[in-house]
Amino acid sequence: MSDETTDPATQAFVAYRNLLFTVAYEMLGSAADAEDVLQEVWLRWANVDLDRVRDQRAYLVRITTRQALNRLRTMKRRKEAYVGPWLPEPLLTTPDVAEDTELAESLSMAFMLVLETLSPTERAVFVLREAFDVGYDEIAAAVGKTPEAVRQIAHRARQHVEARRPRQVVSPGETQAVLESFQQALNTMDLQKLLTVLAPDVVLVGDGGGLRQAALRPIIGVDRVIRFYLGNVGRTEGVITSEPTLVNGNPALMVRIDGVIDGVMAVRVEDGRISGLYYVRNPEKLTRVEVETALTLR
Repeated sequence: MSDETTDPATQAFVAYRNLLFTVAYEMLGSAADAEDVLQEVWLRWANVDLDRVRDQRAYLVRITTRQALNRLRTMKRRKEAYVGPWLPEPLLTTPDVAEDTELAESLSMAFMLVLETLSPTERAVFVLREAFDVGYDEIAAAVGKTPEAVRQIAHRARQHVEARRPRQVVSPGETQAVLESFQQALNTMDLQKLLTVLAPDVVLVGDGGGLRQAALRPIIGVDRVIRFYLGNVGRTEGVITSEPTLVNGNPALMVRIDGVIDGVMAVRVEDGRISGLYYVRNPEKLTRVEVETALTLR
């Protein structure tokens, strides 16, 4: 349908859809829930008198934030009943996402897990302020607080995140190089190389969601991680292969068994070694790892 025959409300929603999805996804860590939020946003937006809307982008971001906050509070109960660790839903992303360092860092599995430690309101305020550079007055309108309260929440959330986020920003090139070494060590079962590429205190977090086998708690320490991996390989029937991919704007591995996707492995790299391994096996979270999702901060 051409722009001439599309109503103004639809035009605006389509123009900002990728931005709104990115806002919802960064708040929720779930593409499926982000899509549900956008459906709710559209239903509300379609009934708005556009003549009374001064800034369409700000208005849509405000509706999205409110709906995502509601969804985040209901997701908290779902996560409490979740089997094993909960990891964000991985998204196959376009190369331009990886080239945007700020966006790629804010979408990384490690960083989104840090956001999981914030309260719903803290997460909304932090994401809007730090990732999308939304003004305090606009954030206040979105979360139902005063601008001064929002400033205090933002300060508290920033301190919380800074204390837990990766100590250094690692370039995609460096991550890719470390990941290639890790992949080669896995393919050749080179234990010495694994000991070199994995940090001594490496943490492996697996997400099977009760639908696929995964460790029910994080595995900490290089020896335990290697033993766990070797034990799983020994029990797996079929040929295991892995290939590089771009997930959430960062290099990752797509793992297959006999050609069928088994999961996605994301990593956290610090000081040239892998300090975090995040393996998503839950099939309900693997629906967006073969088709690219468009994400943007603008």
